[in-house]
Amino acid sequence: MLKLEGVASFVTVVEAGSITEAARRLNLSKSVVSDRLVELEKALGATLLRRTTRKLTLTEDGASFLDRATRIMREVQEASTDVAERRGRLAGALRISAPVTFGRMHLGPALYPFLASHPELELTLDLNDRRVDAAADGYDAVVRHGPLEDSRLVAWQLAPSRRLLVASPAYLREKGRPASAEQLRQHRGIFYLNRGAADWRLQGKDGTEVVRAPIALRVNNGDMMCDAAEAGLGIALLPTFIAGPSIRRGTLVVVDVGLQAIPESIYIAHPEGRRASARLRAFAECVRAAIGSPPYWDAWSTPGPAEAPVSAIVHDENGPLQRQL
Repeated sequence: MLKLEGVASFVTVVEAGSITEAARRLNLSKSVVSDRLVELEKALGATLLRRTTRKLTLTEDGASFLDRATRIMREVQEASTDVAERRGRLAGALRISAPVTFGRMHLGPALYPFLASHPELELTLDLNDRRVDAAADGYDAVVRHGPLEDSRLVAWQLAPSRRLLVASPAYLREKGRPASAEQLRQHRGIFYLNRGAADWRLQGKDGTEVVRAPIALRVNNGDMMCDAAEAGLGIALLPTFIAGPSIRRGTLVVVDVGLQAIPESIYIAHPEGRRASARLRAFAECVRAAIGSPPYWDAWSTPGPAEAPVSAIVHDENGPLQRQL
């Protein structure tokens, strides 16, 4: 007789690519996951996975079983969600990926009371600045800052995001304060590694201008970019949810070159084709409410005319929606 726990272990192992990673996601030991796979294969009378010391490979029977097994687990999860919704409670597992700095500074404080109010909810929050594949990596959703790039994701905006060029007062006293894009090119830049090119994309009345500058530092973490700017290494383009406290303290000052950073968004996105669970919707609403509109971290300043909100298309389950970013 097939056991649901064995089917769940098989699907998770395939999605994770290894028994070790599957065990981590399921919060089980490797031996338990391995035993469940063996028991499942015995019940089916077929080998589903070929195991070597280097990788796992689906057999023909395994590939055939995987499609239905995935649907079964999705149906079970949705059935569980429906029961929870009828009873007016949130329960079960929720796996979210989010950026390190935003998670530490803003996501955690928003979620602690939410989790305390829903003790049956099992949240796994993976803080990582790398771009993850929500579906392939087994996440229910990802929280991200920037433009939405993956068309396979259904996204909901959590908040608009303003970005400002900033530098330390000491750096500007020594190197001078740039007042134009041309002068900005003469300064050393602190760049976000995961963005690809080491440049700043700014916009003004004549359109978008790409500004390249000598590299002082490239790093894939916003905290370190902020620290490096405060240390006087150069100029950084940072979102206000990171740079706001430093600007208020005076350890960073805004550099105005007559151009503005292209508006971006903080959003939560889940894989296309999956119905968003009550847990995920409640998670998103909790974060959106905690951030506020406008975001609480922008309360210290008022956008000028050049920073007025612009419209952008964000995809929801019912199609594209016009949102203010």
